[in-house]
Amino acid sequence: MRFDLENLPTDATMLHHLVRDMADDIAQRDDQIERLKLIIRKLQRVHYGARSERLSEDQLALGLEDSAIDAELAAVSTPAPTPKEQPAAATPRRKALPEHLPRVDRCVDLQASTCDCGGELHSIGESVSEMLDWVPARLRVLRIRRPKYGCRACDRIHQAHAPARTMVGTLATPALQVQVAVSKYCDHTPLYRQSQIFARQGIELSRSTLAEWIASVCWWLSTLHAELCKNVFASDHLFADDTSVPVLDPGRGRTKTGRLWVYARDDRRWLGPAPPAVVYLFEPDRKAIRPRAHLEHFKGVLQVDGYAGFEQLTHGGDITLAACWAHARRKFYDVAEATASPIATEAVRRVAELYSIEDKIKHSAADDRRIARQRDSAPLVHALKEWLEQQLRLIRERSPLTDAIRYTLNHWTQLICFLDDGRIELDTNPVERAIRPVALGRKNHLFAGSDGGGARWATLCSLIETCKLNGVEPYAYLKDVLERMVDGYPANRLGELLPWAWKASQNFDCER
Repeated sequence: MRFDLENLPTDATMLHHLVRDMADDIAQRDDQIERLKLIIRKLQRVHYGARSERLSEDQLALGLEDSAIDAELAAVSTPAPTPKEQPAAATPRRKALPEHLPRVDRCVDLQASTCDCGGELHSIGESVSEMLDWVPARLRVLRIRRPKYGCRACDRIHQAHAPARTMVGTLATPALQVQVAVSKYCDHTPLYRQSQIFARQGIELSRSTLAEWIASVCWWLSTLHAELCKNVFASDHLFADDTSVPVLDPGRGRTKTGRLWVYARDDRRWLGPAPPAVVYLFEPDRKAIRPRAHLEHFKGVLQVDGYAGFEQLTHGGDITLAACWAHARRKFYDVAEATASPIATEAVRRVAELYSIEDKIKHSAADDRRIARQRDSAPLVHALKEWLEQQLRLIRERSPLTDAIRYTLNHWTQLICFLDDGRIELDTNPVERAIRPVALGRKNHLFAGSDGGGARWATLCSLIETCKLNGVEPYAYLKDVLERMVDGYPANRLGELLPWAWKASQNFDCER
């Protein structure tokens, strides 16, 4: 708004209107400036720093690695203390090496059998120390020999059947195919890099060949993935979220955006009986019909973010939505970081008090958690709502802080579900953690080659990440499971091959 300062009106009423218009214009500009500042700070964090409020685990690990290296170098450069300076009982610096690793003995013995004085040496014991060694992975050729036998009485020829293969004409064993799949979807090594690794050992394997191997593995494992989905969706408490997956779109010469819908079960914090698990389902879009179809038979509590499509799941009355306090807190945190707002800072502090209570009651029974929340968290939650409603009346109508407060109040019923149910967590962190490997995959192998590639991504991620949650080594698990399925494992016993059941059977075999 521009004013002719040389010809201002002299009437007091007109001046009052003019001042009000100026004040409204300034308020709107301030709101716009505050929003732009918030956007700029978010973009700066995305490009130049951690996107989360805390230092990422990867960055922290890198920092710890550097610190450890510095400490080792300092120890090498410092003269070792004399025996008199050493404590009587030194604390071991590291844990013993795992017992399951094979041991190879190497004897370092004296060359002479007599002492310098000429006396004969005799054994009085030995010193044993252990070092961790590395045997590089190597390719080998597995030759399948099948002797033939003839019967002189009837002239019939007898020969054992050839071992089944994952696909007709393939030259790869299940072990090699699983290695390629695990390298891509667990260790995030793209196929073109794997092709280069094989080439260094004199084996030319194209990316298309490796992709065919992965497709074969996923064809066999698809029924196991379906069994895992059936097991997870039979639960009564799940976490849900989705993440984007770029998919190659050859017709348009670019990529399109698909979605991986992720559903996680993790009852460990309230000592639940079900083992942790996570399933991924690929879909071409983010329409609300996708989770509705996935959760058609689900009944219970679903912990979600603020995606509006989840609201449709409650219409039948079988699903109760629980909202995420981390999402609500993040909106206040963004405002506090961008504008140093004391109101936003106070909101972050109040939410932190709820998390402090949660830390004290983690790994407690659901009823104990509910009782503690009713006693300690409920007063804080009710006070927070009253305080937010009071602040909303005092601040400008349109601002990022207003949006943060309204988001929290609009989801209030879903946010306070945790007070009455000890199974519910404050946030959706279990499913957020399950999304991280997908983000790493996007960064390394960039995109899925097709919608079928997205489905294969979902199949392998489901089994690999569920293995991790249950302390199962993914390669050993997938290799054994694939070999069993190729050999004709009964379809009605697939539940015995789910990661936690497979681990229990392995432990039982070891005990015997």
